[in-house]
Amino acid sequence: MLVDLLPALMFVTLVLFIFSGLPVAVVLGGVSLFFALLGLALGEIRLAHLPLVVNRIFSGIVANPVMVAVPMFVLMGTLLEKSGIAEDLLDGLQILMRRVPGGLAIAVTMMGTILAASTGIIGASVAMLTLLALPMMLRSGYAPSLATGTIAASGTLGILIPPSIMLVIMGDLLTISVGKLFMAALIPGLMLSTLYLIYIVTASFLKPQLAPRAATPLTAEEKRLLWVKLGGGLVPPALLIGLVLGSILGGWATPTEASGVGALGALVLALVRGRLNLKGLNDVLSRSLDTVSMIFFIFVGATAFSYLFRRFGGEHFVLSLVDATALGPWGVLAVLMLLIFLLGFFFDWIEITLIILPIFAPIVAALDFGAHVARADAVYWFAILVALNLQTSFLTPPFGFALFYLKGTARKLVTLKQIYRGIVPFVLLQGLALALVLAFPQVALWLPNLLFD
Repeated sequence: MLVDLLPALMFVTLVLFIFSGLPVAVVLGGVSLFFALLGLALGEIRLAHLPLVVNRIFSGIVANPVMVAVPMFVLMGTLLEKSGIAEDLLDGLQILMRRVPGGLAIAVTMMGTILAASTGIIGASVAMLTLLALPMMLRSGYAPSLATGTIAASGTLGILIPPSIMLVIMGDLLTISVGKLFMAALIPGLMLSTLYLIYIVTASFLKPQLAPRAATPLTAEEKRLLWVKLGGGLVPPALLIGLVLGSILGGWATPTEASGVGALGALVLALVRGRLNLKGLNDVLSRSLDTVSMIFFIFVGATAFSYLFRRFGGEHFVLSLVDATALGPWGVLAVLMLLIFLLGFFFDWIEITLIILPIFAPIVAALDFGAHVARADAVYWFAILVALNLQTSFLTPPFGFALFYLKGTARKLVTLKQIYRGIVPFVLLQGLALALVLAFPQVALWLPNLLFD
């Protein structure tokens, strides 16, 4: 009886220890080691199986060329943050949008979208937008809830809009084309950004007190400054985005090679702008190393966990559990989406992705949605649904990381209550985007099928 319940016991133990507050990578490794010893004692695995965990880690992570894209994209984002491009871009956008309802919030959303397509590092984007935009928005009379909600939601777009580290990891876990997954995420990501813009304009028009408009037209000096700021802040990241995504679309480079191009381009931009000396380069490399080390440490623990989970018959256990519910394909998908949404209240996207996808991806691959989505496209559709769902994990308390980044950077400018109130409409908009892709799969599938098929 105990042997049959090993997969369930592994999963429950993992969840309990994650709530203990210990580092997730340590929890994954510790739970894997404990159950490996338990499996040996029960005769479920032999000593010869344990070295296979190391082989799986080496071949799946260390020697995997796709994984090179992760440190390269992290380095690219950190270099762009250091270059000061974002500051010029926000200055130009807020001058351009000053007479539009919610103009400053629109500028922040547009800037978040551009940063998402050029950096993809959530902590850096949220902190940067908070430092640059929040004091300005509050001085302009913006409601703290609208200001904080806009910054938190816009700063998290980088997890969905390519080039995204999460999409690279998901592509590897699901063994699908990262380039095709990038293209599948592009329209849903831009759609989500557009939904934010529509909400901001509508809310600002209906309640002008939320976002006061500038009363005076642009002066000649402001017009001149506008084009200088936009040129310096918009053209460089646009060129970089074109290099990265354009090289993938054109078939000139794989996502791994494109990540190297992006990192080199970001380094050149930082040097050209004179914002990078030896001390600054050392800081960039140290911060990038910290981020990459954390991600790959979790990878190691998750690889060990998933190997043992499958070795103990976890896949068959989950499949039999799903069959016993008799929910059908749509019921199973609904349960998975609800589970991911609820996990987002407590865990980071890395933890959810590395735990959930290896367990449930085979189930989704076996589901038949009929004419709604082709069997060959189902895994890409599912990946984008998961990515959209994981957007909420950054904004939902108590462990919404974007909220912590914002509060930590803003300090006493806003309260947590104001931040929580501000993110509610944006979480609902994320739910709407998820529902739209769920109902209309071609929102995600049209572009990759057009370009790759």
